[in-house]
Amino acid sequence: MPAEHDELTAPIADWYADHARELPWRGADVDPWAVMVSEFMLQQTPVARVIPAFEAWLTRWPSPAALAADSPGEAVRMWGKLGYPRRALRLHAAASEITTSHGGVVPRTVEALRSLPGVGDYTAAAIAVFGYGERAPVVDTNVRRVLHRAVLGAADAGPTTTKADMALCESLLPDRPTEAARLSIALMELGALVCTAASPSCGVCPVSDECAWQLAGRPEYAGPPKRVQRFAGTDRQVRGKLLDVLRAADEPVGKERLDVVWSDDTQRERALAGLLDDGLAQQTTDGRFALPA
Repeated sequence: MPAEHDELTAPIADWYADHARELPWRGADVDPWAVMVSEFMLQQTPVARVIPAFEAWLTRWPSPAALAADSPGEAVRMWGKLGYPRRALRLHAAASEITTSHGGVVPRTVEALRSLPGVGDYTAAAIAVFGYGERAPVVDTNVRRVLHRAVLGAADAGPTTTKADMALCESLLPDRPTEAARLSIALMELGALVCTAASPSCGVCPVSDECAWQLAGRPEYAGPPKRVQRFAGTDRQVRGKLLDVLRAADEPVGKERLDVVWSDDTQRERALAGLLDDGLAQQTTDGRFALPA
């Protein structure tokens, strides 16, 4: 690790030791499968919503083999209101691959993890680091913001530049895997609790005196405007309402049960077709609809 970054990384690691949240997917005794489930659930979903879903999921499916033995439809049902339910299908597919090709044990290396269905670069690194204590750059939105402010002096990270962000994070990591893993989670926690997007708490930040953004006078963000994702009235909302009906049903439902959830026929039919195409729903031989078997 370059010596010039020591003044940033050491205080952040020390801060984490005193301020880390107690979360059910953290700790030396947490199984890598639990870490994997949490990483799938935490994508674009707040921690407070994930905790009860995570605990219920691990109670029902404490191992990849347990999930693989159940149907994809049950995974979608259990996913509930977390949003982006295709994550449930991908997690089920990954569990099946782990069971058949890895002896039921979540792989340890980034390369092996990346080969699993639904596991991209970030998720593979996160599981390897937080599940096994490996050394690899883990760069999510919070980490990007901390790095761009503290090291590069920018108000925010702007559009994703994956290779550059990974290289920057890699340059900060200590050589010892356990220390690198600890710094990775510390950077993430600092971004989530202190170096937030809208109202950073610079007065309590452990590296405020060394932060390049602070030293530059906290310049305003000058990058391209950020796109705000809306939900109300979108196909995502309609898909969610259709899935709510299928999740609540113990058996396939007729089309009339789905037609009442949204008044716009064109949008509703488009949303239903999308669910079928994505494998989140299926049509039975008698024309009814259900979660995937």
